[in-house]
Amino acid sequence: MTTRASKYLAAWLLMALLCVLPVWAGDDGDADVPPLRPTLSMFTVGVGHASTYDSYVSPLNHGGLGLSMGYEAMQAARFNPQHWLWQLAVGAEYDYTGNPAGNRHLHLLAGNFTFDMQHRWRDVGMQRLDLAVGPMMQLRGGVIYNPANSNNVVSVLARGSVGVTGMATYNTRCWRLPVTLRYQLQLPVLGVFFSPEYDESYYEIYLGNTRNLAHVGWWGNRLDMNHYLGADLHLGSTIVRVGYQCQFERSHVSNLHVHNVTHSLVLGIGGEFIGLGRKPRLADREIVSPLY
Repeated sequence: MTTRASKYLAAWLLMALLCVLPVWAGDDGDADVPPLRPTLSMFTVGVGHASTYDSYVSPLNHGGLGLSMGYEAMQAARFNPQHWLWQLAVGAEYDYTGNPAGNRHLHLLAGNFTFDMQHRWRDVGMQRLDLAVGPMMQLRGGVIYNPANSNNVVSVLARGSVGVTGMATYNTRCWRLPVTLRYQLQLPVLGVFFSPEYDESYYEIYLGNTRNLAHVGWWGNRLDMNHYLGADLHLGSTIVRVGYQCQFERSHVSNLHVHNVTHSLVLGIGGEFIGLGRKPRLADREIVSPLY
């Protein structure tokens, strides 16, 4: 790793620390009767179209099936539940894509971890419309595998980044059914990512050629973003999620290009939960939902 990359890595770690500092900051508000902060837990699956291009393993763009599964947790922050919330998301994806001729295929297997803190403004411009924005930390790792290659068979995906996320939610009804509409954008700004040199094999790296493998990621050489638009249907205590997700990542470094885009239909099920093994007196406590 170069000295410059090391400095940027230290800056990335500092920004990641600043992302989670609000968890320990501030006071707890009313210590006598603190509000109840239910945790929104949601399990999701996604299916859609994936487009994969990695010049290290193939000169052609590949398109095909994209599958994903994930878990999301969200809760109002302890130190200021009315105006701050935290969000955690983990997921895995598998893309099976083919070249234009249909005689070669790529396999992409990757995992994601995202944590953010968001400041929320309620009833912005109109009732039941909330906006939230805040810092975000994101990790991603995986591989792209081309079984048809004899030399460069695998390309490693690895990056860590900090950035911003923004969310808009609107609570309404569809006939008598409560519905929460939501749009969220996750946008990494600065980070560190892995990439070999042009025409450098992983065997050379294994033998000790580890120079210039870590690169500073910014919008000049790397752009990643994630869009989500969907609706949460409140069926009693159960919440059903239906939405659309677009995941985009693009990088250009050392004359190597990576461009992956996935458009998915997202289906999920979950609910809000207040603690485990206890039954609080709800009539005496304010309940602050992180989303609804």
